[in-house]
Amino acid sequence: MTQGLVFVYNADSGLFNSMADAAHKVFSPDSYSCNLCKVTYGWLSERAAWRDFIAGLDMPCTFLHRDEFRARWPGLDVPLPAVLQLTGNEAPNVCIDADTLNGCADLDALKDAVRQRCGAD
Repeated sequence: MTQGLVFVYNADSGLFNSMADAAHKVFSPDSYSCNLCKVTYGWLSERAAWRDFIAGLDMPCTFLHRDEFRARWPGLDVPLPAVLQLTGNEAPNVCIDADTLNGCADLDALKDAVRQRCGAD
């Protein structure tokens, strides 16, 4: 992986965690800790508009959960969720930080942030 975007969810991978996250979004959406998940996913599946947006970007995109991110870059301490940009073989740079992602009220706001902050069109 030498270039592209890495979207990192503030949630761990695995079936149990996915089911717990889905229930949390339904029963207590205001306290759910991953706005990237909340904006890009419905109750159980990724939103089609998000899939189409990602497919239309002119760069590779990778999606990692918190545990996968920490395993790949154990020394990189980044508040999550976040969108990182890879530009070579060095550690990725944050192009959308947690505060900005958490401020995205809907999918359109997230897409605008990706376009403006990550050089994606």
